[in-house]
Amino acid sequence: MRLRIVGGGLAGCEAAWQAARIGVDVDLYEMRPHRRGPAHTGDRLAELVCSNSMRGAALENAVGLLKEELARLDSLIVNAARESAVPAGGALAVDRERFAELVERRIAEHPRITLHREEILDLDDPRPTIVACGPLPGEALLAAIDRILAGSSVEGAAPRRLHYFDAASPILAADSIDESVMYRKSRYEKGDGDDYLNIPLDRDGYAQLLQDLRTLPRHEAKAFESDGRFFEGCLPIEEMADRGDDVLRFGPLKPVGLRHPVTGVTPHAVVQLRKENRDASAFNLVGFQTRLTWPAQREAFERIPGLANAEWLRLGVMHRNTFIDSPRLLDERLRLRGDRPLWFAGQITGAEGYVEAAACGAMTGIHAAREMLGWSELVVPPECALGAVVAHLQNTVSHDFQPANVTWSMVPPLPTTIRDKKARRALLAERALHALAEFSARLDTP
Repeated sequence: MRLRIVGGGLAGCEAAWQAARIGVDVDLYEMRPHRRGPAHTGDRLAELVCSNSMRGAALENAVGLLKEELARLDSLIVNAARESAVPAGGALAVDRERFAELVERRIAEHPRITLHREEILDLDDPRPTIVACGPLPGEALLAAIDRILAGSSVEGAAPRRLHYFDAASPILAADSIDESVMYRKSRYEKGDGDDYLNIPLDRDGYAQLLQDLRTLPRHEAKAFESDGRFFEGCLPIEEMADRGDDVLRFGPLKPVGLRHPVTGVTPHAVVQLRKENRDASAFNLVGFQTRLTWPAQREAFERIPGLANAEWLRLGVMHRNTFIDSPRLLDERLRLRGDRPLWFAGQITGAEGYVEAAACGAMTGIHAAREMLGWSELVVPPECALGAVVAHLQNTVSHDFQPANVTWSMVPPLPTTIRDKKARRALLAERALHALAEFSARLDTP
């Protein structure tokens, strides 16, 4: 029997890789190039549709620990990201094209994985299946998911398919930027020191940006996007501006750790540009995910110092993301409760973020493969960042389940109180990697 995986994004590719590594044959289905989703721009597997950053790389960050855990499980996604990395201070950012090329080539070359360029419209096939369709599946597949969820018990209530909004930041050509009004520096001197271009804003410049964000036209939501719910970890920049005058200065435009290297002055606010590819030929406008209309984006962002003649390679877009009520639908192996061999992985579960999606893929690939081989169940250690992802997806305390990135709050605390945050997190990471080593040692045994 072969494992079927629906979706060739980060979760689907990682699931295929891990299952094949254990010894199961895999059929991986990707609908492109026959049909693209609303956020897709290309046809390669593992396309990064929003930022090119996989966030913090250090073990003191929960997502940094998650990446290291995946790397120690021979993660396809993390290994490809590290090989295609571009300078980004303390973050792991990648050259999108190189990253997708590596993932697709390794999937194609694996003897146990067969890639099918075909859209899956139903889930009636009784084979063990991992649904890793991403947050924007087609209506036919959504209807198929709803039919299956309708037969699942959710504490006596009808299962819900939920949704929220997500947004992507603009990208601009490097040779169209006026660097004379900027300075190169990473926050707190992390990285090589020139991983970011920083645009200092004085009070008047910041006030002008606020006014533009609040008053310029915005895309009107389509009928299926009409309830206006946003993921708090990825708010449109104009939504943050609406919430208060200083919200942006304490968010993506915070000047902390970015003193001017010549004057020594800390600006009122700072707009950061991050390298988008290895050649530094394109930059991402950090934190500027937006639903402003495209003409409005040009008007607002070209008023920012140094961007008057910007060539926009991509302007911000707004789209709907869909997720299921995972705490009440899935068990700790991300398997649909009940008898059917059906797992869910990636952003459709409510695990927000590239690395979290890959983590879901890794776990479902492992769990599905072991079940198919008749091996005993393995529980992901709760002390690990992988376990923290599971903890969020199993959190039944909240009645309004929402997507979230992995955080230290999802990890069981240490038995003793250590006041120093950095030291405490270092011990948490050490404990996690020790638990992961024990888990990993059992992966290939019945």
